[in-house]
Amino acid sequence: MRFVSLGSGSSGNGLLVEAKRTRLLLDCGFGLRDTVQRLARTGIAPEDLTGILVTHEHSDHVGGVVSFACKYKLPVWLTHGTLNAIKSQSARLPVIHLVDSHTRFAVGDIEIEPFPVPHDAREPVQYVFGDGARRLGVLTDTGHITSHIENSLSGCDALVLECNHDRAMLLKGPYPPGLKQRVAGRFGHLDNDAAAALLSVVDQSRLQHVIAAHLSEQNNTPLLAQTALSRVLNCEKKWVGIADQEQGFDWRQIT
Repeated sequence: MRFVSLGSGSSGNGLLVEAKRTRLLLDCGFGLRDTVQRLARTGIAPEDLTGILVTHEHSDHVGGVVSFACKYKLPVWLTHGTLNAIKSQSARLPVIHLVDSHTRFAVGDIEIEPFPVPHDAREPVQYVFGDGARRLGVLTDTGHITSHIENSLSGCDALVLECNHDRAMLLKGPYPPGLKQRVAGRFGHLDNDAAAALLSVVDQSRLQHVIAAHLSEQNNTPLLAQTALSRVLNCEKKWVGIADQEQGFDWRQIT
């Protein structure tokens, strides 16, 4: 199993997961042409995709889903709450599969374990992907960590983990007070220290990759995120990968 990022941040998100003949795109927050170009960078064409999974309805995650799915006749998996949130557009989707946030399911060669997260959306979820032997956990867009999140991500072989902001930078930064409160709130986004705290309590024994994702361009830096996570992992800072807004990150193989 392998995975690659098309880009990660407040301007758009997309993560591609591949196992054998199955390729799933997790979220699509980019325009149609931009998504095709970002996919081409990974060596994958739209026609190679099996389908799209959606985490929640915020535009940086779902903004390109409908147009892309319609153009390439792709099925879309999402929760009932997310579907309701985009109902003005969802009638155009070629195939819709509803996700129960507590029920595992499979798409082709990939096993998928959704889990609910506390975020300011209708019914947000994140996912663990598996091929029967290896597991990739993805966690972005959550305001705080729950015991269910800890259990879901424990023992993964790879983690893509939100490090949205450095709390001191956010407090001193240019955002208006209301937005600062939302970002730092219990239904906002994880800061570097909260992400590190999660790493400290999950089973790390199988970890081959840890990627810091969804970094704020105004309120964080790659070095701050790498420093926080590497301190817990007891590894070199550069071992912790960064999901960049423009470039994402290159293919990562889970062996």
